[in-house]
Amino acid sequence: METQRVSIGALTFTVDTAGPRDGAPVLLLHGFPETRHMWRHALAALAKAGYHGIAPDQRGYSEGARPPKTEDYATDLLVTDAVSLAAALGSQRFHLVGHDWGGQIAWLIAAQHPERVQSLFVLSRPHPAAFAKAMQEDEAQAERSRHHRAFRNDDAITRMRQANLAPLRKAMIDQGVPADGADIYVRALLGPGAIEGAMSWYRASNIAAASTPAVTVPTTYVWGTADATVGRRAAELTADFVRGPYRFEILEDAGHFSVDQFPGRISELLLAHLRTYG
Repeated sequence: METQRVSIGALTFTVDTAGPRDGAPVLLLHGFPETRHMWRHALAALAKAGYHGIAPDQRGYSEGARPPKTEDYATDLLVTDAVSLAAALGSQRFHLVGHDWGGQIAWLIAAQHPERVQSLFVLSRPHPAAFAKAMQEDEAQAERSRHHRAFRNDDAITRMRQANLAPLRKAMIDQGVPADGADIYVRALLGPGAIEGAMSWYRASNIAAASTPAVTVPTTYVWGTADATVGRRAAELTADFVRGPYRFEILEDAGHFSVDQFPGRISELLLAHLRTYG
């Protein structure tokens, strides 16, 4: 695995890559409150199978990409970051993988730039329009997503800093992240401007975007039955917003952070998906 710095305009992103440079590119987008570190097992598996994995720390998470204003974290900018990073590393078309907020960006890239996406593999985060519909129809989903509202409070970031991110650490461990992994993520977000940037994703944009078009690229969506943030209704509704080949994988007893909880199983599912659509 190689770690490099990639500049896109005024921002510089930290990116891990692995596998042969002439292998089919796979862009992996992390979620909150994790970093590119979440993809370490997947990158190793991809490299072994001959793919070229690309896992960036996204805007707010990379030390060189932490603009101070909330509006600097609007989803259209996050989409542009991901597509531009892939292009800067020589990949105009790629397989796309996303978890949590990274999944949100992955859905939007697939919907807005289908010519760039060979296939889509998303964990936990349902299609944005499915999320919007579930929030209207399922009171339990609105409760599961209450942290999205809480993060918009004026004092949310201050309180998180004062607690040394202890609530985030507990939430990760409760949902399947090993303690040592949670400590790595917390240390990264305690850096100057890091938690401020990461939480600005919630403050600048809405996850439940009913206007998001259906995607047409081949898609695999993975959801865990113990996911504390996404209920079954939102997960099942996602099928209504995929027009291409679609597979819905249910992981029994998997929490929100299934990549850290079951890295071997996730790598198996990802490689099976890539062999089908690669």
